[in-house]
Amino acid sequence: MQKTEVSRALLMQFAKWPEAGRVKTRLIPALGVSGALDAHLALTLAVLDNLCGSGLPVQFWWDRAVEAVPGDAQEVVRAIEHRGLEHRIQQGGNLGDRMLDALGTGLESHPLAMIVGSDCPSVEPGYVHQAVASLQDYDVVLGPSDDGGYVLIGVRRVVPHMLDDIEWGTEAVLEQTCERLKKLGLSVVLLEPRWDVDEPEDWARFQRLAVDK
Repeated sequence: MQKTEVSRALLMQFAKWPEAGRVKTRLIPALGVSGALDAHLALTLAVLDNLCGSGLPVQFWWDRAVEAVPGDAQEVVRAIEHRGLEHRIQQGGNLGDRMLDALGTGLESHPLAMIVGSDCPSVEPGYVHQAVASLQDYDVVLGPSDDGGYVLIGVRRVVPHMLDDIEWGTEAVLEQTCERLKKLGLSVVLLEPRWDVDEPEDWARFQRLAVDK
């Protein structure tokens, strides 16, 4: 892919502030509160490495504003600042509102904008480039996840309310999103499915792959 094509797209990593008991809660029964926090940190940094490895400009979007950076977040903050990335704060009442706001903001400075969650280590640089290429012909690209959601959403244009009325956190997320987008006249393309880390078996998969690298 040509450098000029890559620089046209802005990649945004969504993440929760790493605080014990608030992150990767479905891993807590298996890993404990501390173990789930450690998993969140490892995943966040792995996704950051992948996204920066894509060659795209990257921004880091936290889930909310905080008065002071949590102590457990220092490693992530150092990694972000070491790469010279911009911190932003997600805005909106639910995930759909937050993603739409971020995508719209991204399109103010770049022709293409994409979001990847911090629990999606399967989104490697090559997958990101596939998404960029897809946006030459479609308004929206989605990277389906094995659990019925998606690991990546990219756009070349947005319309108001395009991510409304989605049952976030359910197996219906991808299907409902596609229906919503098409109803509003947006063209949509799906990439090959990928996986994210929600359950203990997902975490075990991530660990196996990390060892194999």
